[in-house]
Amino acid sequence: MKLIKLNAIHSTNTFLKELSKNTPLEDFTVVVTENQTNGRGQQESLWFSEPSKNLTFSVYLNDLKLKISDKKYLNYAVSLAIYTVLKGKKTPNLAIKWPNDIVSVNKKLCGILIENSIQKNYIQNSIIGIGINVNQVTFPETIKNVTSLKNLLHIDVDLDILLHEICLELKNQLQLLSEKKYELLEDNYLKVLYQIHKAMMFKNTDNQLFLGIIRGISESGNIMIELENETIKEFGVKEISFA
Repeated sequence: MKLIKLNAIHSTNTFLKELSKNTPLEDFTVVVTENQTNGRGQQESLWFSEPSKNLTFSVYLNDLKLKISDKKYLNYAVSLAIYTVLKGKKTPNLAIKWPNDIVSVNKKLCGILIENSIQKNYIQNSIIGIGINVNQVTFPETIKNVTSLKNLLHIDVDLDILLHEICLELKNQLQLLSEKKYELLEDNYLKVLYQIHKAMMFKNTDNQLFLGIIRGISESGNIMIELENETIKEFGVKEISFA
């Protein structure tokens, strides 16, 4: 892989996106920064990261040739790569929170933002942004339910080694994707999906609370929730939140 290290940048995803417009990038180009000043998450949320304490990086994938209808499997591969590495460090009560947050003891540990370039019915290129709370121990009061590896494991974690481990495992999971082992990816994802088959509260776009049970992921990547009347309804990322 080609590794680009930066002292500070607004967003590693944005940097890669702009770079790819003017420069042919090789597959698995990685940009990592010590200080991401304007990191982005799902639904345009901000990702706060204390400088030099956390792992914030993006990976450029080219020539994926993945059908748009199969894009959820890319999400599975990326989520499982990070989950696998963190699980190997004995991170407690680890799970993937739909669609692709990594949580431990019900607190957010890692966020993922995948941005795809589409040609016809295929994803040709993808920029995968990853932010992991590693050695930061305190967070702004405005940010709720977050944690870090240091808070969980009570040790400092080497950022360079962690980056290397995640990139290696990401290649392993992407190999399954290229071999179209979609069923295996889905099975592995659902096994570690946060709160699957448990009754819990959700909030819709009208801020109304309702009780439901996660039953799986639809073909289009939406979450499937069994409602109190025993019907199953699909929800997209912007249509529902965990209460």
